[in-house]
Amino acid sequence: MWTLDNELPIPCWRRHPSPSGVRMAFSTRRGGASDPPYDSLNLGRSTPDRPEAVEENRRRLLASLGLDPARLATVGQVHGADVAVTVSAGFRPACDAIVTRVPGLALAVSSADCLPILYVASGIHGAAVAAAHAGWRGTAARISVAALRSVCEVAGAETAAVRVHFGPGIRDCCYEVGPDVAARFPRETLREHGEHLYLSVPAAARLQLLEAGVPAEGIEDTEACTACQPHWYYSHRRDRGVTGRHWGIIGLLPNAV
Repeated sequence: MWTLDNELPIPCWRRHPSPSGVRMAFSTRRGGASDPPYDSLNLGRSTPDRPEAVEENRRRLLASLGLDPARLATVGQVHGADVAVTVSAGFRPACDAIVTRVPGLALAVSSADCLPILYVASGIHGAAVAAAHAGWRGTAARISVAALRSVCEVAGAETAAVRVHFGPGIRDCCYEVGPDVAARFPRETLREHGEHLYLSVPAAARLQLLEAGVPAEGIEDTEACTACQPHWYYSHRRDRGVTGRHWGIIGLLPNAV
């Protein structure tokens, strides 16, 4: 079960209990060093926030999770469906998901309405983890399944053995879309209110994963909406683009086998 731990210096969503040998979390906007409107745990270098504040925020979060800032791997997030497999830290510019089975590496994707998705797989090659960034474009391109297939290949795992975790993101209570976007998604992922259409990216990603062979009990969701709770979350849509970024972060601990 995922719970929002508000008692720690860096409040995060954490899973209790976490899988053995895995550290993972979804950050909130609280506990950092950034000034308004990026207050306070802005983790996004792409924002106009003070670079030194972003670096301090990253350091604080990674330290709170027991992860090494020097062993961080991130992706460029181009709203596509490309996946990078990595054995080292660094920035991979042209993809929206990243996979590893190297202990000690921390994988992070950033978001401010898009859905962060974390994966844990165990197979004949050992354990592997993945992090994916899923906006509506990436979801329409099936980034959730692309990341699933990659983490299964790296671990040598069956899809039925993978566990998938959805973080905070904008939900269909708040995410109004036009008919051109709505036409790219199954009817059951949309909600109508009068003449308006609202999209559930988590529902669309869930359907894709179920169709790919992940069991329903293998998908967990924080069910948190970034647009609804400004005290806890950044929201690109709510804040008209002037906002910070959260992370979905996952890594195999150094002693994981």
